[in-house]
Amino acid sequence: MKHLEDYRGIVSDAILADLHKRASKLYDKHIVHVNSTAQGGGVAEMLYTLIPLMNDVGVDCGWRVLVGGSDFFNVTKSFHNGIQSESLELTDQKKRVYTEANENFAAYTHFDRHDAVIIHDPQPLPMIRFYKKRQPWIWRCHIDLTDPDPELWEFLKGYIMRYDLVIVSHEQYLRPDLAVEQRVINPAIDPLNQKNIDLPDETIAKYIERFEIPLDKPFITQVSRFDKWKDPEGVVEVFRRVLKQVDCRLVLAGNMATDDPEGIEMFERVKDKAADLIATGQVILIIGASDIEINALQRVSSVILQKSLREGFGLTVSEAMWKQTPVVASRVGGIPLQVIDGETGFLVDPNDYDQCADRVVTLLNDRDLAREMALRGKEHVREHFLITRLLGHYLALLDELTK
Repeated sequence: MKHLEDYRGIVSDAILADLHKRASKLYDKHIVHVNSTAQGGGVAEMLYTLIPLMNDVGVDCGWRVLVGGSDFFNVTKSFHNGIQSESLELTDQKKRVYTEANENFAAYTHFDRHDAVIIHDPQPLPMIRFYKKRQPWIWRCHIDLTDPDPELWEFLKGYIMRYDLVIVSHEQYLRPDLAVEQRVINPAIDPLNQKNIDLPDETIAKYIERFEIPLDKPFITQVSRFDKWKDPEGVVEVFRRVLKQVDCRLVLAGNMATDDPEGIEMFERVKDKAADLIATGQVILIIGASDIEINALQRVSSVILQKSLREGFGLTVSEAMWKQTPVVASRVGGIPLQVIDGETGFLVDPNDYDQCADRVVTLLNDRDLAREMALRGKEHVREHFLITRLLGHYLALLDELTK
């Protein structure tokens, strides 16, 4: 289990002492987090570290994962897309599948003795309807809320209004039409998990060899789920432009979240789109890589690309910056909070393939600039986007809500 003292040397002792002081006000409190998957995606990754750390500092904190069938996850994926501006047909059947899965789960998940319940994202949002509410309930939304499908949003608001607080990742996601208090808390990475921990050169070499990635030329990597909002097909188009100027490779590495039924379909579409480049070894697709394998990939890449069309936050950007790998990323969602354009990386319009390719080529050709940006990027992440900072936000919030 993670212990707070493990972070000595990464953050100051003063920060760690302050976290213990905050936690001391919550020693008799019981907290529970609920989300829809134990693996795949940034929410599960954060909870894997946040919950053990909360327990380590003396807060009794648990985690429940919503159980649902394929129909439920098909519906919630369409809701995820709808929240991120895609139109959808909101039928009574979809509403029924959505609410019944939550009602069924609530029947054998009891929160009577908990002092606060934290619900993550839309999948378990309706659970609050099926409990006698005896404590504060918090809805933690990790998705971009700037332009949701209007009919879907009105439907979801019927559940959101039951909550005591809504937490979002960016000030732009605050909704003036919500009659519930809203706060902004940025997500964070864990510098000591397998995806971010320092690796010796021989370990990195072992994993790169396992993926059969030749190191005779630089390579660009995008690490993301195979999801249309991450735009892996657009990444292939950018790479074709880069290839006209620099001889390099592209690696697309991603996993399939258990609550995302569209992943395999997108993976196959990318395979078709890049078939000629895959045949020549210029594009390499990796699926199912472990965290430590992703770590190795990010460390040895010449440039990390994150060409998302929509992005709740995009922690793969902070992951790369922590490893001092230069980044080119879309100017969407929470990414501009992480990347200061021209200082800690480059920001681009995700639909401007030429601009994106130009910034990648700049970093491939000017390695001194790439190193300078990467050094500044790591310090920016250390100051703003580490798990210890996130822990502090939650401790302060829970102390306020459970007094």
